Amino acid sequence: MIETPPFISALLRRKAFKFINLMISLSDAPASPHKPQNPELDRKNSFLSIKHYLPRTWIIFTVFFLQILLLLAARNFHISTALTTRHQSPPISAVSAVHAGNNDCPSGKVYVYDLPPYFNTELLENCHELNPWGSRCDTYSNDGFGRTATQLSGVVPESLAGAWFWTDQFASEIIYHNRMLNYRCRTLDAESATAYYIPFYAGLAVGKYLWTDSYTAEDRDRHCRMMLNWVHDQPYWKKSDGWDHFLTMGRITWDFRRSKTQDWGSGCIYLPGMRNITRLLIERNSWDYFDVGVPYPTGFHPTSPSDVATWQNFIRTRTRTTLFCFAGATRGVIKNDFRQLLLNQCYNSLGSCRVVNCGGSKCSNGTSLILESFLGSDFCLQPRGDSFTRRSIFDCMIAGSIPVFFWNRTAYSQYEWFLPGEPESYSVFIDKTEVLNGKSIKDVLEKFGKDEVRKMREKVIEYIPRIVYAKPHEGLEGMKDAFDVAVEGVLNRIKDQEQAGFKW
Repeated sequence: MIETPPFISALLRRKAFKFINLMISLSDAPASPHKPQNPELDRKNSFLSIKHYLPRTWIIFTVFFLQILLLLAARNFHISTALTTRHQSPPISAVSAVHAGNNDCPSGKVYVYDLPPYFNTELLENCHELNPWGSRCDTYSNDGFGRTATQLSGVVPESLAGAWFWTDQFASEIIYHNRMLNYRCRTLDAESATAYYIPFYAGLAVGKYLWTDSYTAEDRDRHCRMMLNWVHDQPYWKKSDGWDHFLTMGRITWDFRRSKTQDWGSGCIYLPGMRNITRLLIERNSWDYFDVGVPYPTGFHPTSPSDVATWQNFIRTRTRTTLFCFAGATRGVIKNDFRQLLLNQCYNSLGSCRVVNCGGSKCSNGTSLILESFLGSDFCLQPRGDSFTRRSIFDCMIAGSIPVFFWNRTAYSQYEWFLPGEPESYSVFIDKTEVLNGKSIKDVLEKFGKDEVRKMREKVIEYIPRIVYAKPHEGLEGMKDAFDVAVEGVLNRIKDQEQAGFKW
């Protein structure tokens, strides 16, 4: 059924009411008090005898006629609208969205911008250009989850084999975008939104420009600069100056903080207009309010709450034969490389430590050895990576192993929304300086009794739903995963910012 545009209906209704009132005024005129005396004259004037009913007849006819006009006007309006949009690309909002009432979304709803495909889907379509060393099409396939991890058969429960993938650590932009399009608190009515999501693949856009000198700083900034120009033209940006806008940036914050032309990365975060946008990053700058650290994507993507429960029970009852483990590679170019020190302690631990040496590219495409190592150890060593954080933190915890940290900024000041508020309840901290001065990691870990280890492991297991990204685009019914925690956290921040005197 064609719906008449409101402004056309209102206009024609006004015309109709005026005409009807006129007819009613005529029909209400008093009849002549004199009756005809001549019957013949009465017959000759038989037509005149129905004049009294003509106004009401005209009223019915007029209403019917105006209804036809309304339908024709509506039809012409919709045809003209279709002609103006026929050649436009389908909006992202055409993708199915999950709608929920306000009671189901107490923190508010999110509007997803329909960015031009140049900023997201076209980058994926040209996945063979994202890396100077080879195609990334397999890496970012399957909605960002990557290839199914068939090599884990026999390592994970058979019922969960379909929930494991070789997911790239930089895939969060794709994962968040797909989830956002089906988010239960997504709204297609921009006016009713609490927050506005910008589905820009910032990490993919800059990735291919990072590794050679043949690209300029302008190349590395181009996509971000153009995105900001587009967003700043939107009316919803102007009403808040960007305070209620957010996006996912799938690399660490330092890849977007180039302050000098010759330095590493893009200058996206420092570009005009980016300041007030909340940024979800796998590693944040701890001193920047608008940076929010979110978990690195891991290989486990449950399809239901029962998948999560099955996995939790599996790792809870797992027999662990090794005290601690380390999976990683040394940094040979770094003087007094801390990772080399950890490897030396592992090799000298007389069987108490298991090592997965990831030198070269041994671990780049996923390996069952890493998961097996974490599954078989009570503790896992988590030094800083190329930056303060590393994906291995979450691979370790998903396997039910207790992380051992050496820098506060590796986790404690990064992922506050996702990890327990009491660090000692789920992890061990050994200051790096003490290790450099000869402290034995084995001696520290052996002091924890079985009951203490069990309690810490139970806390790690409890928090697994908050650090994984579910496979269904609609999320897990009745269970919040990392995506849900992140987006609800952003919505709550935006509501806090509405308080008087909050913004600067």
